[in-house]
Amino acid sequence: MTDSTGVLDADGIVDIPDAELERLTAEGYPAEVLPLAKSGRTWKTRDYITVWMGPVHNLLSYFTVVGFFALGLSAWQVVGAIMISAVIVSAGYVLNGVSAARYGVPFAMLLRDVFGIKGAVIPAYVRGLVAGFVFFGLTTTSTAQALDVVFEQIWPGYRNFAGRAEFLGLPIPTLISFLIMLTITIALYLGGQKFLGKFSNWSSPAVYVLAVIAVVLALVNAGGFQKAFEFHPVDTPVTPIIFIACVSALVSNWAGPIVNISDYSRNAKAARYPAIGFPVGMIVSYILFAVVTVSFMASLNATTGGKFDINNPAVFVDAIGSIGNPFVIVLLILAFNTGATAFCVFGNMLPSGLQLTASLPKVFTVKTGGLVAAALGTLMLPWLFVKSTGILFLFYGFIGSMFGPIAGLMLAHFFFTRRGRLRLEDMYTAAGSHGLYRRGINTKAVVILIVSFVVTMAGAFTPEIAWLHTINQFAFFVGLIIGFVGYLVAGGAQTQTGKES
Repeated sequence: MTDSTGVLDADGIVDIPDAELERLTAEGYPAEVLPLAKSGRTWKTRDYITVWMGPVHNLLSYFTVVGFFALGLSAWQVVGAIMISAVIVSAGYVLNGVSAARYGVPFAMLLRDVFGIKGAVIPAYVRGLVAGFVFFGLTTTSTAQALDVVFEQIWPGYRNFAGRAEFLGLPIPTLISFLIMLTITIALYLGGQKFLGKFSNWSSPAVYVLAVIAVVLALVNAGGFQKAFEFHPVDTPVTPIIFIACVSALVSNWAGPIVNISDYSRNAKAARYPAIGFPVGMIVSYILFAVVTVSFMASLNATTGGKFDINNPAVFVDAIGSIGNPFVIVLLILAFNTGATAFCVFGNMLPSGLQLTASLPKVFTVKTGGLVAAALGTLMLPWLFVKSTGILFLFYGFIGSMFGPIAGLMLAHFFFTRRGRLRLEDMYTAAGSHGLYRRGINTKAVVILIVSFVVTMAGAFTPEIAWLHTINQFAFFVGLIIGFVGYLVAGGAQTQTGKES
């Protein structure tokens, strides 16, 4: 199989000729956005298995799953929702990563192919800035609440030393922890990314060792495996709508990486490596995640006599504290927080910085752009979003309504409009050129994205309209379908001459 930019080899890769890369460099494209030649790729199956092993165990994900119990799911139903989510997320990684694994093109340039040179700004801002500051705020909040437990182990009474005093709805002890985590995260972003990368490589396997030890302690507290999996704090009927809404929420937690997974898959030495590694890594990691969730919550139930607020997602930090071994608790939380901070820096602040720098190079650098995300993520008062399951699920409806259609549009464009083949000249255009689309915008893709967002978010503001409210609960899935089917029905991409590409 041949292509205008190379040949699809036995490893499923189109190796871009050196002359083509030199031409793109001469036209002013920085190395970060150039296609990766096969000789420069380093990742194999093992790398794709391990890449998410640490980040899977982020506290925000655990907070999310606590909400499943609050909605009436039993322990085994929670496990089912978690594993179905793992399969769906894995499929998203594999399918949306094919184009980059094949051509080595980064996310920012793939957006140009779908939305146009100028139209790509909209989804790029959604991923790089909006999602960046939102997830920054929520991740920093969840790690701060976990840090409270560490301080409680070191200084008993820490969590209650200020009584009920709060600052903008945040308890004073947690405010102190938040400021500490905020300072650490910003400092590592500005000057310690290499250190953080190396340290997180250590923390990921540490999480697994400590988690297994903690699970054993939690199961002992709960009265054994069978007793733990009988945990069912809210015994109300679980409809298919509720179950699917839970799956949608957890998938939405990983919707950002699904959309820009190309920034990882482009480094594959062979196209089959991410196709194997992503599912194995996610599914195996989520098995432990599910066991940790159930055993820790069952431990909390046993040690408190059931006296805890299941409607507060942050109660999971109390579940960690219920394990009882201070040494394991402190090390486990520090390992959790290291992985979460690494994901916050590389998965949220860095994309925000890159996007602002690309859009306004005279105003921002990568570092100052990332600081904007940190500032906005703090000013949104993120701790208010994790006070109840309802608010947290509303947040996931918002995230899903943005990322679902972007993923659907990207998949439809590559596999059907492009038929699995890309042309570099359509993405890497000469200065001043609008590229393939009229005025640099694929109007069809942009309109579908906007319509999908309005449709999927409408139910958040009109809860009295049952069908719209249900759509909002399924925001990621509905957005994915609207983006995918809508793009195919609309006829795909419209070129400058008005012909279908």
